[in-house]
Amino acid sequence: MFGSQHKSCLQNLEEGRTLHNNELIPHLFRTEYRKIVSALCKGFGFEHIEAAEDIASETFLAAAQTWGLKGIPDNPTAWLYKVAKNKARNFLSRDFIFDTKIAPELQRDSSIAQAEEPDLSPENFVDSQLQMMFAICHPSISPESQIGLALRILCGFGIDEIADAFLTSRETTNKRLYRAKEKLREEIIAIEFPAASEIEKRLDTVLTTVYLLFNEGYYSTSQNPTLRKDLCLEAIRLCTMLIEHERTDTPAANALLALMCFHASRFDARTSQNGELVVYRDQDTSLWNNDLITRGGYYLNRSAKGNTISKYHLEAGIAYWHTQKEDTKEKWENILQLHNTLLQIAYSPVVALNRTYALSKARGKREAITEAEKLQLIDNQFYFALLGDLYTDIDNEKAKQNFEKALSLAKTDSDKNQLMKRVQQLKR
Repeated sequence: MFGSQHKSCLQNLEEGRTLHNNELIPHLFRTEYRKIVSALCKGFGFEHIEAAEDIASETFLAAAQTWGLKGIPDNPTAWLYKVAKNKARNFLSRDFIFDTKIAPELQRDSSIAQAEEPDLSPENFVDSQLQMMFAICHPSISPESQIGLALRILCGFGIDEIADAFLTSRETTNKRLYRAKEKLREEIIAIEFPAASEIEKRLDTVLTTVYLLFNEGYYSTSQNPTLRKDLCLEAIRLCTMLIEHERTDTPAANALLALMCFHASRFDARTSQNGELVVYRDQDTSLWNNDLITRGGYYLNRSAKGNTISKYHLEAGIAYWHTQKEDTKEKWENILQLHNTLLQIAYSPVVALNRTYALSKARGKREAITEAEKLQLIDNQFYFALLGDLYTDIDNEKAKQNFEKALSLAKTDSDKNQLMKRVQQLKR
């Protein structure tokens, strides 16, 4: 029951996004393109992934042309599936004719010529998307390419949106996706669930891709706030699909979903009306989404089964405490201990910096300064920003120097504006 309530919450968030654009076809493209491509690829194989994408794109082009003249059909989604199925049938027929009559001398044994008619049933959509998720998260391609393919095939993002998410050009994005598809073809990657003995290991890669996709939105330097939120929502949707399937409903998957729900609950409070980042201590807690906080708690409880603690469990625990509005010593002590454990199993500079901030809240700034200066992350703007924060009211000149170093390393206008304000405050 709670899972269906969560879907309702996610749908509400997506509808809030859609209300800003009342065009039906762009909305359906985002929700149905991925289903059609995944189902067709499952039948065609990666050998003909471009054909699957073309058929899906042509289906929506036909909708734009037909609906503009004749009006929107009673069941737009069913109309799309029917047209896609007909186009797929025509493609299979043309391919078969080419193989058997035009180019027999090539003696090409095309599997697609013998393929059955594509299954575009709702039941197949779910399985094909999950199987596609495992296929594009194959270790033979880079994590960056995995995210790009996930955005394109499983989330229905356009090339320009993907380029914007990665702050790259359209040409670079196209080349990256093309190379990834070629690699999948060369490796003859099947679109199917891994064997039972392999699924846990492969699922770890899938969860990593979903995690990175969420981070791409939550910590993105893109100046497009709608895109950033879309990335987070898509990551939540993909993880929801995983926990709703018996074979992928694992404690780690539930912990990751809990983590994303907790973070997403504070999404609207993280930026001001003019787009500047609002640090945690200054966030308006009335903007936090209590529904998502509750759902995060539900999935965190579900993740407690089993004997394995993943980094997602620890990060979800940290994120949970950040949704507790009372600024107590107990809260920060719990966050500090979770960071200590997280550093032992998955060290990263980000975790180390966050742990030092928690230390300052739990044990005081002076102890935190000693720990922070041991890190020596001299190429990291957030390292100097943290030192600036820790030195404030202890040695304001050192605080100003550190903020200025952070300012010299900052990449976005939002970060630069925030750091400039801190420097000016200290000068006054």
